[in-house]
Amino acid sequence: MLFSLIRSRLPGIMIPTHAIFTETKIFSAKSILPLDSFPKMKYLLCKHLHSRLCGGRMESKMRTYLQINPKDNVAVALAPLSSGTSIELDGITLTLSEDIPQGHKFALNRIPEGGQIIKYGCPIGIAKEDILPGHWVHIHNIKTGLGDLLTYTYDRKVTEPAPSEERFFQGFRRADGRAAVRNELWIIPTVGCVNNIATAIERKAQSLVTGTIEAVAAFPHPYGCSQMGDDQEHTRQVLADLINHPNAGGVLVLGLGCENSNIDVLKNYIGDYDPHRVKFLVCQESEDEISDALELLKELAAYAGQFRREPISCSELVIGMKCGGSDGLSGITANPTVGAFSDLLISKGGTTILTEVPEMFGAETQLMNRCENEELFQQTVNLINDFKEYFTSHGQTIYENPSPGNKKGGISTLEDKSMGCTQKSGTAPVRGVLAYGERVKEKGLNLLSAPGNDLVASTALAAAGAHIVLFTTGRGTPFASPVPTVKISTNNRLYEKKQNWIDFNCGTLAEGGTLTELRDRFFDYIISVASGEQVKSEKAGFHDMAIFKQGVTL
Repeated sequence: MLFSLIRSRLPGIMIPTHAIFTETKIFSAKSILPLDSFPKMKYLLCKHLHSRLCGGRMESKMRTYLQINPKDNVAVALAPLSSGTSIELDGITLTLSEDIPQGHKFALNRIPEGGQIIKYGCPIGIAKEDILPGHWVHIHNIKTGLGDLLTYTYDRKVTEPAPSEERFFQGFRRADGRAAVRNELWIIPTVGCVNNIATAIERKAQSLVTGTIEAVAAFPHPYGCSQMGDDQEHTRQVLADLINHPNAGGVLVLGLGCENSNIDVLKNYIGDYDPHRVKFLVCQESEDEISDALELLKELAAYAGQFRREPISCSELVIGMKCGGSDGLSGITANPTVGAFSDLLISKGGTTILTEVPEMFGAETQLMNRCENEELFQQTVNLINDFKEYFTSHGQTIYENPSPGNKKGGISTLEDKSMGCTQKSGTAPVRGVLAYGERVKEKGLNLLSAPGNDLVASTALAAAGAHIVLFTTGRGTPFASPVPTVKISTNNRLYEKKQNWIDFNCGTLAEGGTLTELRDRFFDYIISVASGEQVKSEKAGFHDMAIFKQGVTL
């Protein structure tokens, strides 16, 4: 009855089956018990709805700590908390015995040595010692509970998103029918030996940024020669993917001439191409390669300059999602917002891609059970186990994660990080599983094989066909990728400090408002980016790429 009331009175509001909440907020999560299981949850949700439905005003008191799930034996500090602070939460009263930094955890009750640390309603580690109520819970007293390769069982839990109202962005329609959100000229080196030439050409070609041409960008990289096996294949496939990316209205492929991945070889990976859109230059065959390159770019600009923005359905948008749990607030603010965005875009027929496989370890079953069929389930199992075997084949520990920055932000174990990461997937079913370098084919939620490295993973998303990459961060980063890369802060402090880096702030969710309101505002912002609004890294002129290296270099 409660959910019937929501749907009848607020058809635009999306309340997932499971929710994270505070007194005035609702957060998305997959691991939370059903609302109907908890009378207080129903009461608090009714209070929220009364305010929305009846026009009543409800005072929003800033919260400084949060128990994400009623089953949790830890809470998260939403702001720095001092030793001696009195905590009152759902009948629990305790006093903090230590200072608790923002994003970090403290114990709500005694956790015995060997006992499970519960956050998001799931285990995120094991206590290395007895932990008393009010004590800081972090790397000094918690360890991972994860093992190596696991055997998984398919327990299908698929919820199809209800269709929602069609939305449009102002994009470019390519000659082959594909949609694009940018109209740029790209210079793609086949090998690192010509990187400096590519960047020199980029500098000299900036006069071509006129009319509907929005940028000229070179993408230097260190590979393309002296590679073997999968590394060589990955380089060729990713370069071909970028050459074929619709955001590039024109592409100059710049080769040296003697490299393994020379232009003649690369053409086999590119496939059919429009000679008006893609042109090639072998530097060893040119007397003045920079002058010749500029002439080719002028021809490409004349072709690409014919395209104009026009209304295109959001069902044609492909959005990449990356960065797992950057800090302790990631799984509370930014990642649930991205997950809610993903569900909304998919409900409009669009596509999202989630990557960073090592940051799914510990939460992978949530994704496996959302696979539409058993074949996709098995592909997801292989996605996870192949990456684990990649670590072990190099003699490395599978769970050597999180990073120093993650730990400083409050993340203690890989399970902790992964539970935050998977929030970005929302609740939609998994409809595709992609190998590294593979381009997206299925609409809806896709999983992509790529490492946690920010630049490598973001490039992989672009290569897979993402028009835009969403990057959540609790620490901040200035990097870009081949496509517009939206930086989303998990906390207000970062947003206020690094406004030259951060495009959208989700830290407000910890202080008031609802996930639905923030999701809708974020969706509108992404529509504006898809329609031509530059993100901060674009304004700075940043264009980066990186290719996954696994094996031997000759």
